[in-house]
Amino acid sequence: MFRKVMRDALEMTRACGLPVDAPSVKRTIFETDSFPIMFLARAREAARALRIPLANRVLRYGQTVLFGIELGRDVELGAGVYFVHTVGTVIGGDSRIGARVRFMGNNTVGTAKDNGYPTIEDDVEVGVGARILGPIRIGAGAKIGANAVVTCDVPAGAVAVGIPARIRLSPQDDASDAVRGPSSSPIDARPPGPRRTSV
Repeated sequence: MFRKVMRDALEMTRACGLPVDAPSVKRTIFETDSFPIMFLARAREAARALRIPLANRVLRYGQTVLFGIELGRDVELGAGVYFVHTVGTVIGGDSRIGARVRFMGNNTVGTAKDNGYPTIEDDVEVGVGARILGPIRIGAGAKIGANAVVTCDVPAGAVAVGIPARIRLSPQDDASDAVRGPSSSPIDARPPGPRRTSV
């Protein structure tokens, strides 16, 4: 468990864009909500492995009460998952979350029709209020826009915006705006339809 926790601290520091040195890692450990959340998650994993009665449930309640976050018992969290804002985030079922994934807050990762749970690969950024639902895969380095509802696969490096989410395969322009604010203008990757003319 200690090795996992220390790796979490290092990878969270990378996720923040900070140099991986002693002052930055110390800041990650003592000044973020994300580190204690991951510490409790690793403690829950250890308690289940050791079959300690009620420990997983008590620690889960602690996560929810202290940080407003709900992590299912079968969720797999990669190293350094970073919860920028914790309140209202729910990750359920057997969702798999890669290393250094950043959740901006009030996110749901779960199932839409009880047909499976998402896999989110490394270095994905999930915008505020975004929902990722169903047995889908979010490719490494993808960005999910604020308030997007994603129910289909997203290729690596792409941007998903809107309700339902549309995929932008060229995220270079305004990608960070799409993730961080609902005021951004979603750009549909599909060609425009015919114009309507009034008679």
